Amino acid sequence: MAQSCLKFLKYALITFNYIFWLCGGIVLALGIYLMMTSNYGSFLPNQPSLSVANTLIITGTIVMVVSFLGCLGSLKENKCLLITFFIILLILMMVEIAMSIILLIYEEKIDGFLLKEFEASLQKYTHSNATQGTEDWDIIQHKLMCCGVKGQDDWNGTVPLACCKESNCANGKIYWQEGCYEKLKQWFEYNYLNVGIGIIVISIIQVLGMSFAMTLYCHISKSGISFQ
Repeated sequence: MAQSCLKFLKYALITFNYIFWLCGGIVLALGIYLMMTSNYGSFLPNQPSLSVANTLIITGTIVMVVSFLGCLGSLKENKCLLITFFIILLILMMVEIAMSIILLIYEEKIDGFLLKEFEASLQKYTHSNATQGTEDWDIIQHKLMCCGVKGQDDWNGTVPLACCKESNCANGKIYWQEGCYEKLKQWFEYNYLNVGIGIIVISIIQVLGMSFAMTLYCHISKSGISFQ
């Protein structure tokens, strides 16, 4: 009975890690695709390092590496790989908890920082001839149906066509009144429950993965034999 349970844990761990390895590959490929197809990877127009594409690439790479360690460690019943998989999952979980605490404690400061970044981005491209930033802002304003950071006045009279409510803005220009920053906040608040559920599901999967890996590790350490 015990051997059957251990075999189940082994193959369950292999299966789950293989599925997550495939998911990590899809996320990585999506990130590379967004990076190679110009503007859609940008989240903050003047902060390329914070782009969605870079985030997807980093996330996909981490998921693939961790899943590979767990899958190979279970398949080969290798104690070193299993304990490495356990430690990495533990570190990731601690980082997630720390980031959640920091976000709760410094919520207002982070909110102010992001607002300043958006304002700086808009100012940068309203006082230059750069087209890249303007295109990024056009995408944001068109998708979120907003205008500027806080409203159309942020554009200092040169309001782009992306702020228009109508598809043809030649006559009687009617602009979106709400700023993009407020729209972004509303979007995050609206999806707060979904994000929370996603984080809880990921945490449960991490705990199960750690439990399975440690169970297999302890069995191999005590018995010194495999259970093919």
